[in-house]
Amino acid sequence: MENNILEKYVRTIKDFPKEGVFFRDVTGILDSGEGFRLAMVEMERALGGVDVDKIVAPESRGFIFGAALADRLRCAFVPLRKPGKLPRETISETYELEYCTATLHIHKDAVSKGDRVVLVDDLLATGGTAKAGAKLVERLGGKVVKMLFPIELAGFGAVDGALAGYDVFSLIRYPGK
Repeated sequence: MENNILEKYVRTIKDFPKEGVFFRDVTGILDSGEGFRLAMVEMERALGGVDVDKIVAPESRGFIFGAALADRLRCAFVPLRKPGKLPRETISETYELEYCTATLHIHKDAVSKGDRVVLVDDLLATGGTAKAGAKLVERLGGKVVKMLFPIELAGFGAVDGALAGYDVFSLIRYPGK
């Protein structure tokens, strides 16, 4: 967004969760009706001309943006969950975080061959979660046609690193980490 007015809804908390970190708090967008509406309008606009069958999003804040966008687009919503949270047969993908590993699951029948999928999450940093989600979609035969994030911490280099080759769009890009 040019002259990004959405930024006024993002709170920056210094030294959280540890000293030296500037935490970009996406919940400022969510606790403002106008901020959330604006974010959804801009995310929908970013998909102009993109044919979408399903929105896929990881828990927990990805669910908020992803489900709302799926409703606006009148398409299906597919949750990516932590282990033990989905009741039907799943496949999983384990990925690296800053200090540990994490695993995402998807129902084995949630994405079909040829489905055009948009992956949505609340914040893009290293790209590990988004890449794991994309791998799950692709293993089921779907195609990730775009990735959308309200906030990107560009200093982590995810767009040119972990997510190179994907069409990535962020509403707000902060230059640091």
